[in-house]
Amino acid sequence: MRSFRSMAVVVAVGIAAGCGGDSPTTPGGGTGGTGGTGGTGGSARSVKADPAFAQDIFEIFTRRGCTASGCHGSGEGGLTMTSASSAHSNLVGNPSTGSPSETLVIAGNAAGSYLVKKLEGASGIVGSQMPLGGSPLDSIDLTNVKNWINQGAKNN
Repeated sequence: MRSFRSMAVVVAVGIAAGCGGDSPTTPGGGTGGTGGTGGTGGSARSVKADPAFAQDIFEIFTRRGCTASGCHGSGEGGLTMTSASSAHSNLVGNPSTGSPSETLVIAGNAAGSYLVKKLEGASGIVGSQMPLGGSPLDSIDLTNVKNWINQGAKNN
C-alpha cells in the first residue's frame, strides 16, 4: 500500500509538471545558461525577425510542454494544440475561452493579443501566467512569439 501511495504521488507530480516544462529557455539556448544549443535538432536559438510558425513558434510550445497531453495537447483551458496546424487555427483570430472579449492572436498586433498577455502575466488576465507551472518564456522565445504575431501570424 505504501508503494502505491508513493507511485500515486509521482504520477500526480508528473501530471502537474506536464505543462510549462523548463527545457532550454535561457538566453543563448543552453540548459544552464552556458550559451549552448537548445530547441529541436540542436540548432542555436536566436531572435528571428520573421519566425515561421511550425519551425519556430510551435517548437517553443512543444519544448515548453504546452502541447503535452496534460496541457493544451488535451485541450486544457479550451485551447487544443496537438499539431502545428491545429495550434495555428485555434490561436489566430479566435476568442479566449476564459476571456471571450479577448482574441488569442490578432495578426499584426502582438500587444493586443491575449496570448502575449498570458505569456507576460499581464494584469487583467483570467487565470495564471503561461506556461502554467513553469518559468516564464525567456526574452528569445517571447520576442519570437511577438515577432511572429507582428509579422502577420502566418501559418508557415
